Amino acid sequence: MNKKFFEANKDLWDEFARIHYETETEFYNVESFLNGQSTLKSYELREMGNVKDKSLLHLQCHFGLDTLSWAREGAIVTGVDFSSDGIRIAKLLAKQAKLKATFIESNIYDLPKVLFDKFDIVYTSIGVLCWLNDLNEWAKIIVNFLKDGGFFYIAENHPFSRILDYENEDNQRFYIYYDYFYDPKPMEFVADGTYAGSDIKFKPKKEYEWAHSISEIINSLIKAGLRIEFLNEYPFSIGKRFSCAERGPDGFFRLKNQKAIIPLLFTLKAVKE
Repeated sequence: MNKKFFEANKDLWDEFARIHYETETEFYNVESFLNGQSTLKSYELREMGNVKDKSLLHLQCHFGLDTLSWAREGAIVTGVDFSSDGIRIAKLLAKQAKLKATFIESNIYDLPKVLFDKFDIVYTSIGVLCWLNDLNEWAKIIVNFLKDGGFFYIAENHPFSRILDYENEDNQRFYIYYDYFYDPKPMEFVADGTYAGSDIKFKPKKEYEWAHSISEIINSLIKAGLRIEFLNEYPFSIGKRFSCAERGPDGFFRLKNQKAIIPLLFTLKAVKE
């Protein structure tokens, strides 16, 4: 990855990690976690099944809440992230929660240089793929860390939903704005706050993201040698990504006052045979 893109995104995620640890937000509540609440979602627990005593590698783990929630489910966990502050806070949280976990600071593409174990499960979840510029290499690395018979699992924002924006917030009419297909040249944005619902603002920072289609995601995993076991699409998201979404009794957000139902999230499981 271009050093400019990597360093800008790392700086942004260092900022996110500090805010998300220190501030209760829509996505993150450290106090509740330390009091025993899991951050794992019902579909993850259902689709991944029993993880007790299984080794689990969590890629792009942010500051470790999901990683440590898997530890509470009995998994032997290792979390990886490129954010220095994210990993520092994850290690602190593990001590605070009295949970056993290993956390490694590394971007995904350099991970084979610093980690040499094999795992029963490789896991990643929500808002991860847009920060990666090369899914073929990503898939190879996943396979590298999986034991024979192990599986990869991802839950992620659906690529179709990522092409949409509002014509304006008043009439809540969607229009197609962002690319669906991959372009080596990233999209450039400027962030001055967090996606997680905090009102905290910071000095604007540039960020760089890449679009990845469903076919690119699936084909990269197949090309690397994995067998796709399932692909599920869901009409909900875990956060309020659009202002016309509302939270249901299950805690997930669905679009309201729209003529059509569209996929907002997908899950995929792939096996190394």
